[in-house]
Amino acid sequence: MLFSEILGQDYLKNHLTTSALSGRIPHAQLFVGPEGSGTLPMAIAYAQFILCQNSGQENLGGNEACNLKFQHFSHPDLHFIYPNVTTEEIKSKPKSLDFITEWRAFLQQNPYGSLFDWYQLLGVQNKQGEIRVEDADEIVKSLGLKSYEGGYKIVIIWMAEKINMSASNKLLKLLEEPTEKTVFILIAENEEDILKTILSRCQVLHFSAIPEKIIADALIKYHDLDPRTAAKIAHQAQGNYNKAQQIVNETGEDLVFEKWFVDWVRAAFRAKGNAAAIQDLIQWSEQIAGLGRETQKKFLNYCIELFRQALLLNYQTTSLVYMEPKIEKFKLENFAPFVSGNNIQEIYKELTDAIYHIERNGNAKIILTDLSIKLTRLIHKS
Repeated sequence: MLFSEILGQDYLKNHLTTSALSGRIPHAQLFVGPEGSGTLPMAIAYAQFILCQNSGQENLGGNEACNLKFQHFSHPDLHFIYPNVTTEEIKSKPKSLDFITEWRAFLQQNPYGSLFDWYQLLGVQNKQGEIRVEDADEIVKSLGLKSYEGGYKIVIIWMAEKINMSASNKLLKLLEEPTEKTVFILIAENEEDILKTILSRCQVLHFSAIPEKIIADALIKYHDLDPRTAAKIAHQAQGNYNKAQQIVNETGEDLVFEKWFVDWVRAAFRAKGNAAAIQDLIQWSEQIAGLGRETQKKFLNYCIELFRQALLLNYQTTSLVYMEPKIEKFKLENFAPFVSGNNIQEIYKELTDAIYHIERNGNAKIILTDLSIKLTRLIHKS
């Protein structure tokens, strides 16, 4: 993967290549950045730069055979660890290596893809992915072998927030006593979710959201959009190139999330003083409860952002509003007056509490029904 293929983050590209060329390669680094900011493609490009002994500021000029292996993400000294689940084929003790074919296809399709996209590809259904001790054991085994090309061995751990406690303890020992010429690159969206003892052993690099102009230019170049459309989509993407591509291809989850949200709030409005309408909220809760837990959490986070957008619109900060609902007869400006300083904190609390309980395997139907009844009261709070 070429550094020139990664959008923005020029300072980090320069920092990584310059430090590698000078021989200053930390044994453990943590790349932290929001979804769609390019943390994973940067980690792959950096690994290629090191393993293939490339020169200058690009992945060129080194071992050509090594560079060719990276076109298919199949270099034997590069190891990937990522969240996974049990499936029909892998019924117990799953590990990343069991899904390497799907993982390489995922990277080929879109290295900016999100954790939710990966889960969709795996078909996690009602399960929640994690990185288990079996993966840590696999790392120990791999690092115990001599490197294929006699140089570095690199382990990329994607979505390191999903490392469970038993795997964290084993990984911590590896970070404390690294083998020679071993590099760990951990990737996370939320730095605060990383175990403090692991965090303290990593050099942390922070990635920023990609500027709108850079996303717009990429959409013009790779998707053949006109400048006006590209600029509009770049604004809606809010620095997330993965989301920008989904908007272009109309493959994102936002449209279906939008429909669920509108159905939800319309039922909540009808339920005020109308006991019969409560049945609509129960039916809605049953529908969402039938989805996988990862989809439920993603949807509730979408709801939080849509309520936030309505609040901003209510307080006339229109320059910060980027969501444009497409559902017929639902306009954000008409909904905005029902979201204010009087109820936004309680709405946010109820939504985050629901996410917390779903993540801990609570009964989704009960959680969502309770949330729906509370929403009915909160959106009518003056």
